[in-house]
Amino acid sequence: MKPSNPGVLVGLVVVFGLLTWGLLRQFYSTVPTLPWTAIPTTLLLAVGEAYTGWLTRARILRRPDTKPVDPLAVARLAALAKATAYVAAAFGGIFAGFVVHVLELLDLDKPRQDAFVGGGSFVACVILICAALFLEHCCRVPGKPSGET
Repeated sequence: MKPSNPGVLVGLVVVFGLLTWGLLRQFYSTVPTLPWTAIPTTLLLAVGEAYTGWLTRARILRRPDTKPVDPLAVARLAALAKATAYVAAAFGGIFAGFVVHVLELLDLDKPRQDAFVGGGSFVACVILICAALFLEHCCRVPGKPSGET
């Protein structure tokens, strides 16, 4: 499995943002207000992935007081990290699309609330993408030292 390409993740954010912005231009009045609970939920997922990455890296490097790690478990964590990064990029784009759409409507209550929640959710999605990329990085097998052949 190849590492996630940040360019693809940025592309997903842009594509989903544009799609959401285009759809909201026609249907914003019928869409319910964004839930604020997306922010803490996404941040908790990011903390969980970052912590899992930290623990996994310690086990791969066989630091003291850690158990050896099962290679299949590491492969599953790498797949989870990759999937999380792509889904977080898609949702980040959706939240960015909301923010871009409501920027001109900030004098109204619902759009102002959607701007704050959408902006916070976008930032939380970016943090989740970073945590997923960190977990993916931590799942790499360390290379041989430079002195070995």
